[in-house]
Amino acid sequence: MGAQMRVYRQRIRSVQATKKITRAMELIAASRVVKAQQRVRESSPYARALTRAVSAVATFSNVDHPLTTESAEVRRAAVLVVTSDRGLAGAYSSSVIKESERLIAELRGEGKEVVPYLVGRKAVGFYRFRKREFAAEWTGFTDQPTFDVAREIGEELVAAFNRPYEDGGADEVHIVFTRFVNMVNQEPDVIRMLPLEVVEGEEPPAEDDVLPLYEFEPGAEQVLDALLPKYVTARIYNCLLQAAASELAARQKAMKSATDNAEELIKKYTRLANQARQAEITQEISEIVGGASALADAS
Repeated sequence: MGAQMRVYRQRIRSVQATKKITRAMELIAASRVVKAQQRVRESSPYARALTRAVSAVATFSNVDHPLTTESAEVRRAAVLVVTSDRGLAGAYSSSVIKESERLIAELRGEGKEVVPYLVGRKAVGFYRFRKREFAAEWTGFTDQPTFDVAREIGEELVAAFNRPYEDGGADEVHIVFTRFVNMVNQEPDVIRMLPLEVVEGEEPPAEDDVLPLYEFEPGAEQVLDALLPKYVTARIYNCLLQAAASELAARQKAMKSATDNAEELIKKYTRLANQARQAEITQEISEIVGGASALADAS
């Protein structure tokens, strides 16, 4: 019985240590997700203003810009997959990878060659484990993305889109990321980034929302040359921020579940230890009574 008690006590200590870690990770994620939500909100006004400006230029000028022109024949598609660097976030990364696999299968079914671009160590590990090729990777920042990283990713994707097909260029660019709905719901989503469809998905324009009438200096084409790459970067940055908020919310939820499970295990092992201790005491009493009876019989 003593050995059994030692086993239960050792398991209780082990689960208590794990519970401290999961509780700490839950609290860290909870504090960071508030800041991540705030960053998503703060990026929205700039993205909306930029969208209005690009919409106005595209509407009031008849310029065919490379980034807004549909290819006559789409033969190759680039897919940016946004996952996390770390685990312990439930099904966050696996859900995004699953959605990207669905998109890639759909694109290949349409006869298109697919070139993956990966964000986060989880996506990189998924592709390397399966010995699959990918064009580029960005890691080490997923829970706190910066605008510089978004600009670097945007430049890489725009460069791939502008390259001819014969030089390895892509005819269209898609992004698979997790859209932050609220603390409970985070949904894998797909948007087509290039060729550009100038829309703001979250907030449709009001009926009385009139686009400003701009005068272009030196010309609409030069204005689009300057604005469209910024617009691409802003959209990518918003996707990265939403993915970061989703990752932290998923991690907080997963760690809370792990902490609750640890508490249940501790209760279970404590109950089993108490039962073992009671059985041990009962046996000791029985042995004492039996010994006393034997002595009495002997005398």
